[in-house]
This record gives sequence, C-alpha cells and structure tokens, in this order.
Amino acid sequence: MNEEWTDRHDRARKRWLTELALSSASVIVVAIIAVVVWYGSVRWFDLPRILLPTPMEVVDAGWQRRGDLLSAGAMTLYTATVSLIVAIVIGSLLSIVFSQSKLLKRAFFPYVVFLQTVPIVAIAPLLIIWSGYEFRTAVIATVIICLFPIVNNVTTGLISVRVEHRELFQLYGASRWQTLIRLQIPTAIPYLILGARISSGLAVIGAIVAEFFVSNGADYVGLGALMTAWQGLLKTDALIAALAVSTLLGLILFGAVVLIGRFFLYRYTRVN
Repeated sequence: MNEEWTDRHDRARKRWLTELALSSASVIVVAIIAVVVWYGSVRWFDLPRILLPTPMEVVDAGWQRRGDLLSAGAMTLYTATVSLIVAIVIGSLLSIVFSQSKLLKRAFFPYVVFLQTVPIVAIAPLLIIWSGYEFRTAVIATVIICLFPIVNNVTTGLISVRVEHRELFQLYGASRWQTLIRLQIPTAIPYLILGARISSGLAVIGAIVAEFFVSNGADYVGLGALMTAWQGLLKTDALIAALAVSTLLGLILFGAVVLIGRFFLYRYTRVN
C-alpha cells in the first residue's frame, strides 16, 4: 500500500512540475510579446514619456527608486499577509458557526455579503474616522475585502459532507464536536485553500487601496502612498514600476498560499 501510494505521489509530483514548467513558459512568452508591443506602440505613435514611457525607462525609474520600492513593497506585503491571516481566522470561525446553526447563518450571512458589495473606497473614510491613520485601519479595510471568499468557501465545505459519512459518524455515536473536528473540517480544507487563493490576490489590492487613504497621516509608507505621491508629480515611469512591484507581491502571496495549501492537502488526503 505504501509503495503504491509513493508511486502515485511521484507521478502526481512529476505531472505538477511539467504543468508548472509549461505554465511558466507560457507566461514568459506572453510577457515578452506584451513588452514588444508596448515598446513598438511608444515608438510608432511617438508617445510622450509622461503619457507612456518605454519599458527601459520604467526599469530605469524603478532601479533609481529601488530603495523606496523595496521598503514600501515590504510594508504592503506585510499588511496584506497580516490581513489575509486575520481574514482566514475570522472567516473560518464564522463558517464554523454558520455550519452549526442555520438560524445564525440566515441572520448574519447577508451581512458578510454586504461587506463584499460595498466599495472599500466608501468604507475607508469611515474607518479612518473610527480607527485613525493607523496600521490597524489598513488591516481592517483589507480584511473586509478578503473575508467573503473565505466565509463563502469554508461554509460550503463544512456543509458539503457526504450523507453516508455523516450517517457513519452518527452510527458510531460521534458527538457534534467530534463530527466537526474529524469529518467536517478535513472536508472543508480544500475549500479553505480555494478561498485563501482568491483572497490572496484581493489582499494586495485591498492593502494598496487602504494605503491611498491611511498613509496620508500614518507613520509608515506603503506602495499606495508612493503611487499617490508619484501621481501628483506626474512620474508615470515610477508609477508603472510600482505597479509592477505590486503585481510581484500578489504573485508572491499567491504562491505562498499555493505551497501551504499543497502541504495541507497532502496532510488531509494522505492514505496511511
């Protein structure tokens, strides 16, 4: 049994590496084509630098401001990571409550949807009034953005337990707590990973949007504050460089979630 499982795991690992290589190659090819089209458009239409700089001008601007971009990017990544972790914890706890009580789910789930539908730019000024120009305000705003995918997916996973499995637990006299710990939560792990993947991208977006507002009076400077300052100075090349850094942060956070998710999937789908 162990040898069979090991062979199956090795085949899955090789298939994953092949798919990763093909996906990476495809992304690189598309990026090269985009850069060529970008450069050609600037030269062909003779666009001014303030409207659209060339790729090399963006690289040069990013290199000249690498210190600011690194420090601001690190702060934005920290904000996004903390917010994602908080959203996962709060969202998972809410999902457990919703899975145990249909009444509470009917009463409170619409408010979770409400947080997702209200634009963060409308909530941010209120959060600043209530919480001030502080790091926690940026975290609160980002958590609001990240919360819905976590709650929606984990709740779905907790209540999607197969009927025969639930009946088997009831047959052996398992308590509600034992059913939750040993059946529902392991079943919901893939759903949690899916929700975390979605929220990882939203976390970076939420952190930058929150910094547009919060960084004006805070002691820390994230990418949102840099982008606001460079917009006022009409530094388009630096703005695009900051945009590239924010994209890289999203990929880093998404990749970290994928790797951690693979560990948990291995942990909860392993056949002993």
